[in-house]
Amino acid sequence: MSTCLALMVGALSAAPAGAVPRTVDLQAHRGGLGLQTESTLEGFSAAMRLGVTTLELDTQVTKDRKVVITHDRKVDSKKCADTKPVVPGDPQFPYVGRYVRDLTYAQIRTMNCGYEKVNATQKVVEGARMPELHELFELVRARRSPVRMNIETKVEAGAPSETAPRGEFVRAVAGEITRSGLARQVTIQSFDWTALREIGPLLPGVGLIALTNGEQFLQTGKPGASPWLGLDVDSFGGDWVRAAKETIPGSPRSHRCRATRRTAGSAIPTSCGSRRRR
Repeated sequence: MSTCLALMVGALSAAPAGAVPRTVDLQAHRGGLGLQTESTLEGFSAAMRLGVTTLELDTQVTKDRKVVITHDRKVDSKKCADTKPVVPGDPQFPYVGRYVRDLTYAQIRTMNCGYEKVNATQKVVEGARMPELHELFELVRARRSPVRMNIETKVEAGAPSETAPRGEFVRAVAGEITRSGLARQVTIQSFDWTALREIGPLLPGVGLIALTNGEQFLQTGKPGASPWLGLDVDSFGGDWVRAAKETIPGSPRSHRCRATRRTAGSAIPTSCGSRRRR
């Protein structure tokens, strides 16, 4: 289990005058994976019924540029199982074990991603399919829910060939958010700070959360730029908070630092500092 640091950069809606500020943001991590099969519409729906304030989720982009909700850049055999090829004789079948970027959404939809119970409290969503991001937006609109969505762009800076190209990735995600009409309920998080710099101008006013995994990503004292930060943190005196504030789009007056302590099914903000990533 490694330490993960989170800094929020950008604008959030101000509380009404005289209102008591919210001090706890209850996030359903991967849609509440401790309670339902992770990253499923059923899980997100259950989390909203539970009353969480934020749905936390991860995204990947397919070969045909569909934005799907999944934590893994490579389809994990512990979470998904093949059923049948999308067409007879498909040379890419079986699909499990392949990178999402190399598969079409039609291929991905054939897989059963709801067959394994990962802990005693989790309800298995049998036969679950990997959803598209727009399907979650449609669910939120149908429920007329004010829930926030904290969306991670899972660009893999350390192995860029394993995820969709950064520019294609951020444009696809930004496009879905813009079309949804729910941008005011969205924040974007990423370990790839360059992705945040690129998506920020495409989504004015959307809060940006800079993630890092400690020295593995910061690379303090090492020559050259970190591939995850897209900069040399030593140029900022080793101060990653300053580096994020000065290089990621957002008004200096709206910069806020938010650290998160994650549990199996939720994320609870604490004071500025670190969070544990599982």
